[in-house]
Amino acid sequence: MAWIKRNLLFFIGGVVAVGLLGTAGYYNYTSWSRNSDMLDKLKELYGTLSALYDPQSNPGKDNIKIQQANDQTKQLNDWLDQSKTWFAPIPAIPQSTPANPVTSETFAAALRRAIDGLQHEAEAANVQIPPDYGFSFEAERSLVKFSPGSLDVLAVQLGEVKTISEILFAGGVNELDNIQRARVSADDANGPQGDYINDQTTTSDPAVITPYVVNFQSFGPEIARIFAGFAASPHCFVIKSINVQPTSGNNQQVSMNQPGQRMMRGRGEFPSPLQNQEVALTDKSGLTTVLKEQLLRVSLEVEIVKLQPKN
Repeated sequence: MAWIKRNLLFFIGGVVAVGLLGTAGYYNYTSWSRNSDMLDKLKELYGTLSALYDPQSNPGKDNIKIQQANDQTKQLNDWLDQSKTWFAPIPAIPQSTPANPVTSETFAAALRRAIDGLQHEAEAANVQIPPDYGFSFEAERSLVKFSPGSLDVLAVQLGEVKTISEILFAGGVNELDNIQRARVSADDANGPQGDYINDQTTTSDPAVITPYVVNFQSFGPEIARIFAGFAASPHCFVIKSINVQPTSGNNQQVSMNQPGQRMMRGRGEFPSPLQNQEVALTDKSGLTTVLKEQLLRVSLEVEIVKLQPKN
C-alpha cells in the first residue's frame, strides 16, 4: 500500500492502460475466434468430402456413399454462400475482367490515384505519415511498365493496402509509420526494405491467406477502435499478433490543483497529431489530477483470408 500511495499516478495510469489494452484484446479475440471457427468448419467439410470421394477408402463408390458425397457437396456450397458476408473479397485496384484486363497503363494510373487519395485521407483524418509516402508501393509508383505476370496480384495488394489504411484512419491512429506487404513482383526487389515482409501468401483448398504488417503510433482508446474496425469489416481480417511498446520521452505525469477543470490537450499549441494526451480526474475534495496518457508504438501482423472460388 505504501508503494501505491507514493506512486499513485503511475498506478492509476497503469490500471487505465491495462483496461484499454484489455478492450483491444477482446476485439482481437472476438474477431479471431469467429474467423477461426469458420475456417475450421470449412476445412472439416472439405476433409469429409475428400474422404467420400477417395477411391482407396471407397473402392465401390456405392449409391449410399455417392448420395452422402452429394449431400456434403450441397452442405459445403450452402455454407460457402452464407459465409460471403464474412469473407467478402476486397476489390482489386483496378479490377480486372476478361473484357478489360489490367494493363501497365491502367495500373500505373490507378496506383498514382490511390496513393494520392490515401495521402489526402491521412491529412483529413489528422494522421501523420512519412513525407510523400507510397504506402509500400515505392518501387512501382514511378514505373510505366511492370514485370510480366505481376499486375493482377499487385492490383489485389493495392486494394487491400487501401482498405487497411482506411481502417487505421477511421480508428484515429496518430501516426502511421509504414505498411509492409509480401513481395509479388520482380520490381519489388528495387523497393525500400521497409515496404516488405519475408512472409508470403499461402494457398490451400478452402482459402488464400495474405499477410501484412502495420506499424503505427497511437493511444489506448484508438487501438481499441482499430481492433473494432477490423472486427466489424465485411472482409475477413485475422490479427495474428500484436506488439505494443511505449514510445520514448512520453512517460511524464502531471498533477494540478485546479478544481473542476477538465483537460484534453497536446503539447505546445495543439500539435497534429497529439504527442501527449492529458485527462483530468476530479475527486470529491475538488483536487484535480491530470494524467498524461502514454503514446504507444504498435506493430500488428494482419492476415486477410479469401475463400477460393467454387469450381
